[in-house]
Amino acid sequence: MKKLESSRLSRMGSAIFSEVAEWKREVAARGMDVIDLGIGSPDRPPSPAVMRALEEAVRDPSMYGYPSSEGSLAFRETVARWYKHRFGIGLDPEQEIVTLMGSQDGLAHLAMAITDPGDAALVPDPGYPIYAASLVLAGVEPVLMPLRSENGFLPVLADIPEETARRAKFMLLNYPSNPLSAVATPEFFRAAVDFARKHELLIVHDLAYSEMAFDGFRPPSILEIEGAKEVAVEFHSLSKSFNMAGCRIAFMVGRPDVVRSLRILKSNIDYGVFNAVQRAGIAAMEEDMAPGSVPVAGLYERRRDVLIEGLRRAGWTIPKPKATMFVWARIPAGWTSRQISREMLFSSGVVVIPGDAFGSEGEGYVRIALVQEEARLQEAAERIGAFLAAARQLR
Repeated sequence: MKKLESSRLSRMGSAIFSEVAEWKREVAARGMDVIDLGIGSPDRPPSPAVMRALEEAVRDPSMYGYPSSEGSLAFRETVARWYKHRFGIGLDPEQEIVTLMGSQDGLAHLAMAITDPGDAALVPDPGYPIYAASLVLAGVEPVLMPLRSENGFLPVLADIPEETARRAKFMLLNYPSNPLSAVATPEFFRAAVDFARKHELLIVHDLAYSEMAFDGFRPPSILEIEGAKEVAVEFHSLSKSFNMAGCRIAFMVGRPDVVRSLRILKSNIDYGVFNAVQRAGIAAMEEDMAPGSVPVAGLYERRRDVLIEGLRRAGWTIPKPKATMFVWARIPAGWTSRQISREMLFSSGVVVIPGDAFGSEGEGYVRIALVQEEARLQEAAERIGAFLAAARQLR
């Protein structure tokens, strides 16, 4: 029998995620109470208003026809109003917005819509795994941009060779960042837009965590930069901002010809997001734009503070991130990322993700997700503290 497995599969994603999942199953099978701080999935439901909107929509018989792959005009019009409300950016719902089955849908397919096999793209290292996987699917060569603490986990644009920049079709950015929790300023985005214009490449900005920022910080959109719509598109997801991860709804906005290309591709591979889910997405954005709305950021800021303070008392000092639902933690000396993640899990029952799951530059770090209630995060910090204390005695 011929082997029925594409060679692409071996080049997609990180085997570390599967490995961590197997560790977790083994630990749980032993009867240990596991505190899972691995996967970044919100642990709260959407607001009652959003759930009511979804419930009412699923009872509407008109919802059950094929939706359009580009998304309903009502949803896209609400996206345009939300972007104006949140970022002060005007968008044309007809030309500059496409609805997605979660931002991973768009991120996975965009390269196939705008590149040809053999093209090159600039991608962050560390970076969200779908960035690299999408290039494998499209036959595009990844050119890694190292993101390091000494540069605020921002790519040093001046270090990208001229020839490389000229060859690249697009550059992927993600601020606030998964897994790094790093943020970017308008000044950085201005420099990125100038770089893209100079080298005639597209910027693809993943803004999934714009509503999860702390200490008064408000992450900007790259489209706030003058002229950015000529060189950039931006992804946004309702998964994290509105606790709608299971609904699979997101959107891409920006440069019209790129939006059109992704729409054409999607029209050949799916029929769009269930209309009832789009109704719920409209309700979420409407609620967010209403006076007195309470953003989700406060919940994660409190969780961040509990975990960081608990780890500090345990002897592990980590800078407080300004955004996202993650802590990107440099590990104590003498460990590898995978080693400490495994031993911590088997000793304490706390799941974290090794940093090298996100690229070679992630070695020396772990990603910790703030996806448990404050009491559980405090317990996790105490368990980690006991693990570290015991490890220090043995070394």
